[in-house]
Amino acid sequence: MIKLGEYNNLRVVKEVDFGIYLDGHEMGEILMPKQYVPEETRPGNELDVFLYCDSEDRIIATTLKPKATVGQFACLQVNDVNKTGAFLDWGLPKDLFVAFAEQEREMKIGKTYVVYLYLSDNNTRIAASSKLEKYLQPSPVNYKPGEKVELMLVRQTDLGYQALINASHWGMVFQNEIFTQVAEGQAITGYIKQVRDDGKIDLCLQKPGYDVPHNLLDNIINYLTKNGGSITITDKTNPQIIYRLFGVSKKKYKAALGTLYKQKIITLEKDKVTLIDNSDSGKNSKS
Repeated sequence: MIKLGEYNNLRVVKEVDFGIYLDGHEMGEILMPKQYVPEETRPGNELDVFLYCDSEDRIIATTLKPKATVGQFACLQVNDVNKTGAFLDWGLPKDLFVAFAEQEREMKIGKTYVVYLYLSDNNTRIAASSKLEKYLQPSPVNYKPGEKVELMLVRQTDLGYQALINASHWGMVFQNEIFTQVAEGQAITGYIKQVRDDGKIDLCLQKPGYDVPHNLLDNIINYLTKNGGSITITDKTNPQIIYRLFGVSKKKYKAALGTLYKQKIITLEKDKVTLIDNSDSGKNSKS
């Protein structure tokens, strides 16, 4: 079955001056304009092509790769707005249409928005919507605390970022769980922090728990060594500074300092961390 808005493997039927025709089965022969035809393509060859509608609503095949296909979420920029809706850049000659009725908030030229691609008009036209709720799976969810998930940060709020979880559910990354610069539309790996009794999901960008990886302990020891065996980066330091230096949350950094202290590798003071013996810096926490 031919799928509009997706990739299809189709056989070349014939060549013409302006391109080739592919066997579209129930859709008939489908044109691939000459500029998209791979060199040395001949009748009988099979090609992986993307199918979309041109400005005259004719089905066209292309070897160009769109930024998203039907059934996917994507963060796309608005190229134009007219009296019918907005038009997004999705990597193809014809922009992707978002009707005003499908805009969660009014779209502006030059701005980016997370949208869902779907087929409209009885599955004959590709369109998009920023009203994402209706394309997500309903509760209940079966996520476990600490489970690794793929996130897309959709919109920033006073609390943090509302995010799509595995392109299926809503979750929230609270501001106190963010230790690096992020942005709306960004795809990022995250973790389930907890699923609340009301079904809402709290997220974090680092694996929950206090397990301290050896490379973090090594990084702290190496940083101490490079700075003369003493640093002022303590558990009171700004979380953003800790993340910039070591790529972890303040909580994990504090746990790492505790581990090094128990192993008698460092001493801890109110405003200072010090190696007990610089000559032992190579004998890291693996002992």
